[in-house]
Amino acid sequence: MKLGELKPAKGATTKAWRRGRGHGSGNGKTSGRGHKGQKSRSGSGGKVGFEGGQMPLYRRVPKRGHSCRNTKEIIAINVQLLNVFEDGAVVDIAALKQKGLVSNPRDGVKILGNGEIKKKLTVKVNYFSTSAAEKINAAGGKAEIVAK
Repeated sequence: MKLGELKPAKGATTKAWRRGRGHGSGNGKTSGRGHKGQKSRSGSGGKVGFEGGQMPLYRRVPKRGHSCRNTKEIIAINVQLLNVFEDGAVVDIAALKQKGLVSNPRDGVKILGNGEIKKKLTVKVNYFSTSAAEKINAAGGKAEIVAK
């Protein structure tokens, strides 16, 4: 079988109605438009979306802005909240979840530099602010970036 030999299944296609070709065609005289009235006349298409004067659907439905597909939802934690961990602990996203500091990490966790840190911690998250990384290093800990 070749592409040129393909045919639609029997009964799948019907012949197009040829309107206005006499009474014998079944579509003569008024050509299926009935008698008189707005829709019997030529040019009676009307505007797209026009609903007879009623407020059209596209204007009734509330409009909501657009959301960018490329944005990331990053959870931010201040450095002072890391004082709940023991000295010398390894703090990663799982540990943050266990302590209740993060419930859903979404697209990553970022440590911000608000507050002071008094413990020596190894922090492994996706992002750090420069001030947070400096404070963690100054306390004797390590700020390690983990790829998401």
